[in-house]
Amino acid sequence: MAAPLSNQNFPPLKNDLILRAARGEKTERVPVWVMRQAGRYLPEFKELRAETDFFTVCQTPEKACEVTLQPIRRFELDAAIIFSDILVIPQALGLSVQMVPGKGPTFDDPINDVSDLDRLAKNVDVNETLGYVFDAITLTRHKLEGKVPLIGFAGSPWTLMAYSIEGGGSTTFSKSKAWLYKHPEASHKFLQAITDLTVDYLVGQVLAGAQLLQLFDSHAGILGHGLFCKFSLPYLNEIAEKVKGKLKEKSVEPVPMIVFPKGAHYALKELSESPYDVVGLDWTMPPAEARRQIDGKKSVQGNLDPCALYSSKEEISDYVKKMICEFGTQKYIANLGHGIYPDADPDHLKVFIDSVHKHSEELNQSG
Repeated sequence: MAAPLSNQNFPPLKNDLILRAARGEKTERVPVWVMRQAGRYLPEFKELRAETDFFTVCQTPEKACEVTLQPIRRFELDAAIIFSDILVIPQALGLSVQMVPGKGPTFDDPINDVSDLDRLAKNVDVNETLGYVFDAITLTRHKLEGKVPLIGFAGSPWTLMAYSIEGGGSTTFSKSKAWLYKHPEASHKFLQAITDLTVDYLVGQVLAGAQLLQLFDSHAGILGHGLFCKFSLPYLNEIAEKVKGKLKEKSVEPVPMIVFPKGAHYALKELSESPYDVVGLDWTMPPAEARRQIDGKKSVQGNLDPCALYSSKEEISDYVKKMICEFGTQKYIANLGHGIYPDADPDHLKVFIDSVHKHSEELNQSG
């Protein structure tokens, strides 16, 4: 595992707004960060990527650190998120993944049948296979100089299984869903292998300096309630429970954890009873209804439609005000309802971020 936090002498944190919101503590304004804030919509990122392959950026701590810091230099964000990718876990399991321009993630040799599970690496050493992520996190914590907390992350077992079987993105994920019906036992075996590695990976991220963790279940919505509760939620819950438990065993205070199951509006009640501290919401979920179903048991995160950033600056401010009025200002982290799109205007993102702070401060002051 990465070096113990006590040995790393990180600069003191100056802005703990997002940590307080995640823990359900009082905040003077709503904290905001943006999924994919470090990335392809920024001209400075495009410049760096023109010279370097995507996964080379991920695997080079200095480059990953630089990309992580780019949005922090531009915007008044309340958190940084380490530049990496959820597919580093399949890579660590021995699967070859490329990021193909114009196509996205592509597996050279996807999992086609049950016997292919034998190809997965056993007893993976996370320091050996994913140590570059830990190094990037530690370097970035120092380079942030305590300005904002640093978020670490991983993909959910179901989402990673789906990518590994489909060989990339899909509109239906019918190949991977077919496994759940045709090969339930093998599906559980695959999901457990991903879960076990993800636990070690997230513990390693915290030991390296991550102050908050998010689990991305990007393809939860394709499952429906029954399959989600059988093949995704149990593994998500196991990850949170074991990460927190292993950190306590190492005498490390567990960090807040966010779960973002995109499209899982059908399972908010179950998610409200999960071990996570925050439930992330996509843009299809009405804020008031989400609050009602979660019933104050968790903080919430979200959920402006990423396409709202194509609106005028005045309209973006209005959308943000409406969103915050509906969510309320406490136990709340503002974000988009999914990652920012590559053609988004950075100036419009700035309006989104600044509007969150402005409107939430005004609402708090008005009582």
